[in-house]
Amino acid sequence: MKLGKVVVAAALLGVAGAAVFAFARPDAVSFNPKKVSNETITSAATVADRKTPPDTLQFHLVPSSATLAKCMPHAKVDITVKLRTDKIGKDIFIVDASGLPANTSFTTFMLEVPGAPFGAAEYFGDVDSNKYGKAHAEFELIVQEAFASTLVDGKRVRVDLNHVGMWFADPTADDFCLGKNSPVTPFDGDGEAGVQAFNSSNALPGAPLPAP
Repeated sequence: MKLGKVVVAAALLGVAGAAVFAFARPDAVSFNPKKVSNETITSAATVADRKTPPDTLQFHLVPSSATLAKCMPHAKVDITVKLRTDKIGKDIFIVDASGLPANTSFTTFMLEVPGAPFGAAEYFGDVDSNKYGKAHAEFELIVQEAFASTLVDGKRVRVDLNHVGMWFADPTADDFCLGKNSPVTPFDGDGEAGVQAFNSSNALPGAPLPAP
């Protein structure tokens, strides 16, 4: 073989060897399509998650005072809200409770403020405990976009209702805890109820229900 051909062959072998070396050592290559692809997908999913609001909310209510908490030490009031207004024109508000006084009705409200003086309020139904102190109730109503509209100093004002409260429906139903001289409040359809039993004050300074 002539010297020129030997030189050319050696050069070609050198190039091939470099290519094989680079292929055998992917860490030497700065671009990793798989890594970039995965990072792009993860980033996109994270952004999508941030933009997609939840379609179900879950939270719980707490006794409205320390005195009531002592009288109902095992009370649990769990709320689930299925946000369906955009799909079917209404939401589903579910109450599951235990540890309540037996055979007792509670009026349920959406509120501007969870505790006194409560602000704007919307009464939407009763929750009734059974003889074991358990209760389950489902209501269909507007929850996520709930608001009150009223006149203040001649101007119409909108107030969002993002809190929840429950009252003893019967004025005497709270006597087991507060005695026979407990206050009578207007939080029932007949204008007479007991004190507020549970509310969502544990969500302060925020609110458990989203602003519309």
